[in-house]
Amino acid sequence: MKFLSATKIHNGKHWLPQGTVLEIAEDGTFIDILAEGLVPKEKIEFYDGIICPGFVNAHCHMELSHMKGVIEEGNKLVPFLQSVMLGRNTVTAEEKDSAIAAAIESMRSEGIVAVGDIANGTDSLKHRPSAGFHIHTFVESLGFSETNAASRFAYSENVYKQFAEQEGSEHQILGQSIVPHAPYSVSGALFQLINDFDKHSIVSIHNQETIAENEFYQSKTGAIIDLHNTLNIDASFFEATGKSSLQSYLPAIASTHPLLLVHNTFMNEADIDWLQSSRTNVTLCLCPNANLYIERCLPPVDLFHHKNIPICLGTDSLSSNHQLSIWSEVQTLQKHFPEIELEDMLVWATYNGAKALQMDNAIGSFEINKKPGFVVISADLQTAKKNYLN
Repeated sequence: MKFLSATKIHNGKHWLPQGTVLEIAEDGTFIDILAEGLVPKEKIEFYDGIICPGFVNAHCHMELSHMKGVIEEGNKLVPFLQSVMLGRNTVTAEEKDSAIAAAIESMRSEGIVAVGDIANGTDSLKHRPSAGFHIHTFVESLGFSETNAASRFAYSENVYKQFAEQEGSEHQILGQSIVPHAPYSVSGALFQLINDFDKHSIVSIHNQETIAENEFYQSKTGAIIDLHNTLNIDASFFEATGKSSLQSYLPAIASTHPLLLVHNTFMNEADIDWLQSSRTNVTLCLCPNANLYIERCLPPVDLFHHKNIPICLGTDSLSSNHQLSIWSEVQTLQKHFPEIELEDMLVWATYNGAKALQMDNAIGSFEINKKPGFVVISADLQTAKKNYLN
């Protein structure tokens, strides 16, 4: 049995009273929250700083880990995507494996206990059972053609089945779902196939990551046209809706799907109001360091917070980030949105991410019989490191 305390303790939902002691079994199972004075001081491991549950990285492309530092910063999303497509398969399978393994180890050292991993293939498949954290794999389906939707979906379904057949290690949660990549890369027919595959699966989608996405839907203009031309995609069938991207595509996804909207860099108040009036089970996943890396722009986080819409955090990938650290994402948000309390941001980094990945019965908060792990944040708020995960 371990008894832990710190200068401040966050339980995944809010600060605990000063002097609180956490009782945790040797295997990491959370036992109880104890008031000050109930445990002799000599039995307490005290940390000068903050203790909180393990972090959740709700959006991470582990399969792109070999592309760290390859793509120049600040070139906007469409050139970034073009660079990813040109560079993602220029290394050997062994080099990819090594980079994924190193990324996993880095995330574990940073206190991450669960990851929402984006997969276009099976590069991360072999790494899941030994990762040392929980993983929900979002198998991305892409294809902006009405004629090849069936073949595109068949490929994604084959990838999904390989993940679904895999057994994790003891006490490890492994999940998977087929999801659309982005509104400009998925046709209406493919949206329908994804939606109908499992009406209750978690759907993650890159949402309004670039202003060009809205321009494409509103007026069929902008840089998305260039992206389609580069990929030899015939989008002549597409007709502008006159609406934002979000309001155009979301009706294709049934409300039975828990929804994880990722990035949201160019989502405005009208979109948020429309979203809140039409959906209830929605979480916004923010990846601020990637937004700065690609677009030199951040989403309106203060607006999201004011609207009380659930927020969680992700890191995107090492092709668009310098590290896979949820604490670094929190630090960036603190710098740019100092009016938002750290107490709230720690909810985003822990409990909200666990809930978005449907893992909140096991991690995300200090509650009886969970195994959330714990992170120690230094007193100067400069570093956050895992202590133990299980």
